[in-house]
Amino acid sequence: MTRLSSLANQSNQSNQESHESPAAGPARLTGQDLVRLKKYLADTMMRVLESEGIPQAQRDAFIKQNMMQVFQQTQVKLPEDLRKQIFDQVMNDLQGFGPIQTLLDDPDVSEIMVNGPKKVFVEKKGKLIKSNVTFDDDDHVLRIIDRIILPLGRRVDSDSPTVDARLPDGSRVNAVIRPVSIDGPSITIRKFSKDKLQAADLIRFGSLTQQMTDFLNACVRARFNIVISGGTGSGKTTLLNVMSGFIPEDERIITIEDAAELQLQQDHVMRMETKVANADGQHAVSIRELVRNSLRMRPDRIIVGECRGGEALDMLQAMNTGHDGSLTTIHSNTPRDAISRLETLVLMAGMDLPLKVVRQQISSAIDLIVQQSRLKDGQRKVTYVTEVAGMEGEIIVLSDIYKFVQTGVTTEGKVLGETGATGIRPNFTPRLEAAGFKLGAEVFATKQPAQNRR
Repeated sequence: MTRLSSLANQSNQSNQESHESPAAGPARLTGQDLVRLKKYLADTMMRVLESEGIPQAQRDAFIKQNMMQVFQQTQVKLPEDLRKQIFDQVMNDLQGFGPIQTLLDDPDVSEIMVNGPKKVFVEKKGKLIKSNVTFDDDDHVLRIIDRIILPLGRRVDSDSPTVDARLPDGSRVNAVIRPVSIDGPSITIRKFSKDKLQAADLIRFGSLTQQMTDFLNACVRARFNIVISGGTGSGKTTLLNVMSGFIPEDERIITIEDAAELQLQQDHVMRMETKVANADGQHAVSIRELVRNSLRMRPDRIIVGECRGGEALDMLQAMNTGHDGSLTTIHSNTPRDAISRLETLVLMAGMDLPLKVVRQQISSAIDLIVQQSRLKDGQRKVTYVTEVAGMEGEIIVLSDIYKFVQTGVTTEGKVLGETGATGIRPNFTPRLEAAGFKLGAEVFATKQPAQNRR
């Protein structure tokens, strides 16, 4: 493989040397040889693109027109299908996100998990499966991580080995490298549909019922403060996007996120995201600072992508001081767990508040908890819509308005059940009516007995 090795060397050397070509036929080429060939093609094309100053918009066409000429200079003989495959991989490395570009382009893939260069898993229709996609080595994965985060001004290195970012389409990215990631660099991508989902889509998928949709629409438009609760991968952000679509067009919305991923449909939206510290560990901007700053930006609505720290206290104080209609998400498995989680987050703010005071803040600020769950078969459903009904003594009272009741599992593993109203009208019904939403009896009609208080 003298010729192929020399070509790889030429990509790093300014002087050109003449070497004998490899033996004809692909049988002599090993997997490592093909890796070297791809690297040579990519390095050569990138060097030409930069030296010629080819604009980004014209690079796809330029690469397609010139890569064959570069390939022919290597004198390597490959079957047409293998050559095309290598060209596609080089194009993805240069203009896309390497081997995972095909997975990003696959509409059936909802999540991509790179556990090192040779283990890439995907989620399809709620099920995890191993993909046949692989990277060349750890360096290849690192190059793709850099491709993702550098345009966002973020960094990842041994001193800061984790990073959150987003793709141009809004998909959420988390990357972890050594020494934290023991088996090599890791990438996790939560994809978002290119088409913005509407409430009708969630009804069609079985995530919501029409009853629940009508109720949630009224609650959002009536400016209730709502927390969307759920576990990792349960669909909280998707539901937040859909529910934010109920906000009237004439209101000013400010969104605050670690990595911007919300896809609001309104025109008057001010988006803000956190900033990580620089190499000196300075000039970071946290969600808590952004929440405080947003109060000086004349917001009609404040949407925090996720509460995970002391910003929960600032969010509650905003809700309690006239900024009604706020929305946020929180990691928890039930509405009751969401209350406990909020209590913990408020205490993380560093204020030495008695627990009863914290609970009073929560009960007076939050009107509704919407529990989003991912079932064992991969279905994503709203399993509870729960009113925060006030306090009895030192305990926050929760009242279920809608709930999902599982009735069984099929032999194929599909979860069976029914989502419906509990038959209980919320205590805040007069507030809904005062805001112009007189919901009919059918919205709260029940098909099942309910245990509404706990």
